[in-house]
Amino acid sequence: MRALVWHGKEDIRCDEVTDPEIEDPRDAIVKVTSCAICGSDLHLYHNLIPAILPGDIMGHEMMGEVVEVGSGVIGALRTGDRIVVPFTIICGECDQCKRKNFSVCERTNRNKNIADKAFGHTAAGLFGYTHLTGGYPGGQAEYVRVPFADATHIKVPVGLSDEQVLFLGDILPTGWQAAVQCEIEPSDTVAVWGCGPVGQMAIRSAILLGATQVVAIDCLPERLSMAGAGGAVTINFLEESVVERLNELTGGKGPDKCIDAIGMESHVSFRQLDTVYDRAKQMMMMMMENDRPHVLREMIYVCRPAGVISIAGVYSGFVDKIPMGQAMNKGLTFRMGQTHVNRWTDDLLRRIEEGQIDPSFVITHTAGLEQGPEMYKLFRDKQDSCVKVVLKP
Repeated sequence: MRALVWHGKEDIRCDEVTDPEIEDPRDAIVKVTSCAICGSDLHLYHNLIPAILPGDIMGHEMMGEVVEVGSGVIGALRTGDRIVVPFTIICGECDQCKRKNFSVCERTNRNKNIADKAFGHTAAGLFGYTHLTGGYPGGQAEYVRVPFADATHIKVPVGLSDEQVLFLGDILPTGWQAAVQCEIEPSDTVAVWGCGPVGQMAIRSAILLGATQVVAIDCLPERLSMAGAGGAVTINFLEESVVERLNELTGGKGPDKCIDAIGMESHVSFRQLDTVYDRAKQMMMMMMENDRPHVLREMIYVCRPAGVISIAGVYSGFVDKIPMGQAMNKGLTFRMGQTHVNRWTDDLLRRIEEGQIDPSFVITHTAGLEQGPEMYKLFRDKQDSCVKVVLKP
């Protein structure tokens, strides 16, 4: 089969690889009909996340048709079922899964010993996301093996297109969880840093959850335009001060809730000197700093006292100069983590069916799998007003 394969930093190729096979009774094989390039994939593309190896298949946002099931999946799935495959692999049986903390499933990371050393305790296995999270082949391919498939799936109702439901596997529940973690009240102003795909979903989620005002922060006109179309007030951080504008919009009080939809790769700008400092430390020998946490610093500074910081953006390791004194004295609450996808999907699927949200609005580019390497570069460089790429194997 064809698949997008990592060969090194900024070197993704469409290769012929071995077809996946059933390896465990709880496996299923899915013929991929749609997959997407996620902002998190760019962290791998740039080789910023440890333990990705040449030959690894990329992708964690995919859906398709079940073509084969193991004996342990019979009853939960059958051939011909259309399913979305969540990026988190879940057993459905461990203590964390029973608590619906699916992204920290205790059983699905087959490299648990490595994760325990890196994180203190393992989190769930993830598709196409380094050997720290299990080394599972991803779904930017013609076929994908789904482990624990009786639990790790979302069935697609008849009548819904791939484009309407594909993002149930990652960016829609990620944006939704980011907003839910804020515990939004009707009087709240919610500020969202980053208007990429996850930020767009967080904006619409905050509005659906009843925020009185949502403010979107970015520097790309096409992203800000999309956020404005979704009902947000927009701030271009290259043209005005984020802190001053947020204080103006909130009567000097600051936003009640702040969402980080950017994570480890904050934009580097001489208007924001701490981003230059972070980039310099990243480039120095021994990786003196892994990530660029400008957004975290800015949120802590501007957030209203007793507010909530919700982190949906991915961080990989160590960050520097985080103002914990400000956060502690202001009584801020931090909520963060990989998304507990299956906790939210029943509700989100209902909202899609009822027309409350159509996640396909975020798609700007559709291409064949063989165009994947080109699409990675286009997505990375934000060329041609690219916000979200869907690939059709």
